[in-house]
Amino acid sequence: MNKKNNFSSKFMFTSLEEQIKMLSKGEVSPVELVEATAENISDLNPIYNFFSSYKEEKLLQDARKSLINKEGKNRNEEGVLSGIPISIKDLISTQDYPTQFGSKITKGNNTNIDAPSVRRIKKSGGIILGKTTTSEFGCKAVGDSPLTGITRNPWNKNKTPGGSSCGAASLVASGVSPVAIGTDGGGSIRIPSALSGLFGIKGQFGRVPIFPVSATPTLAHVGPLSRTVMDSAIMMSVISGYDPKDPFSIQGRVPNYIGACKKSLRPLRIAWSKTLGYASPSNEVVQLCQKAVSRLENMGCIVENVDKVMSHDPIDMWVAEFYAGVGTKLKDALESRRDDLDPAVAEVLEQAVSQSMGDYYKNVFERYEFRENMRKFFDKYDVLITPTVPTDAFDVGLSTPKELSHRSIVSWVYYTYPFNLTGQPAASIPVGLTSNGLPVGMQVISRLNDEETLFNLAANYEKEYPWEHV
Repeated sequence: MNKKNNFSSKFMFTSLEEQIKMLSKGEVSPVELVEATAENISDLNPIYNFFSSYKEEKLLQDARKSLINKEGKNRNEEGVLSGIPISIKDLISTQDYPTQFGSKITKGNNTNIDAPSVRRIKKSGGIILGKTTTSEFGCKAVGDSPLTGITRNPWNKNKTPGGSSCGAASLVASGVSPVAIGTDGGGSIRIPSALSGLFGIKGQFGRVPIFPVSATPTLAHVGPLSRTVMDSAIMMSVISGYDPKDPFSIQGRVPNYIGACKKSLRPLRIAWSKTLGYASPSNEVVQLCQKAVSRLENMGCIVENVDKVMSHDPIDMWVAEFYAGVGTKLKDALESRRDDLDPAVAEVLEQAVSQSMGDYYKNVFERYEFRENMRKFFDKYDVLITPTVPTDAFDVGLSTPKELSHRSIVSWVYYTYPFNLTGQPAASIPVGLTSNGLPVGMQVISRLNDEETLFNLAANYEKEYPWEHV
């Protein structure tokens, strides 16, 4: 989707950076911005299905409150997001909206607590726009659930936007909102970013604290999806930082994401891998990513082709951890309300919880070895680049692409879940369109704790090759 679509509001496809400037200069009020956003939601939500929970009247009330709070304050006293509406994925706890996890099992569930990321957005002056859709408990890499139905891709409404942060991706790709907050336990920020033409990033594991405890506490990340790199940098600056309620939360300096976006690109040592040693991507996806890698080489980076990054597909390690966690949480529901669950989700959860303790811990210890091997890999390289997903967006209603139907509801993705196992920062960058006119994303992975390199590379690539021109 691009800016040629003629929607009524002047705020369609504006960036977060632009909205911040307009609000701070008094060119627009929070109420005007929120009213325009609500109008666009009214027009487009019936088509694309962004939200699991949305309260227009509360949104307008919060905007009026924000306007009152701004009066009498100078610019230095205002939070960076003051007056800006920000959506939250329906896996993240919020005080004023139910957290339903895309499931009939937890319909109407109220946690009555703001997760650290939500609390920080509010403290920075942001207005909670609503809760965006997710596949059930984040278990599928597409955009449908038994609770909310099908969420659609603004590039082609018959295609999936990807998942599980489907509503977040669709909302941002439609131009209604510049940035949205998603989660990523196996690729759920990066996958929909790739299929919906966005930039999306998960920082280092623990960089953005999570509370209440996730069903997948050793894999889960919270992060932004946006149409520009700088918008994600601004959002990461707001939501990052230590919180004692999350035992994995990182203490110490928060990276200077915004500063990294403004620096020139240094000559990075890049490992480029088409398959990681086991994936089966489409030719068009490989060609578009290869073109982007060649562009980075022309920008001064040193590129080496690495066919086999990993000795084998680590999917079993990921499944043992992710689905066992969700399945354990849903054990009673699997026994008593299985018909209310997505059949594809119920099947993988049952398989995961049936594993023996010995098999589970075998995968746990293999994961430690896997992480160490990847740490050593980055002794030689600054970043690893792969396709983000092996194909472009496919038809809604499917759990996997037809050509990859032999793979499971997440294993078809191939490229993203390994880096939830390692916890490294990873991002998806838009690099072009297929012959079907659908976006393709390139995944960039950095060393541990090095988000600044990802933002630096992505911002410089965006500057040289703006998304709308690729």
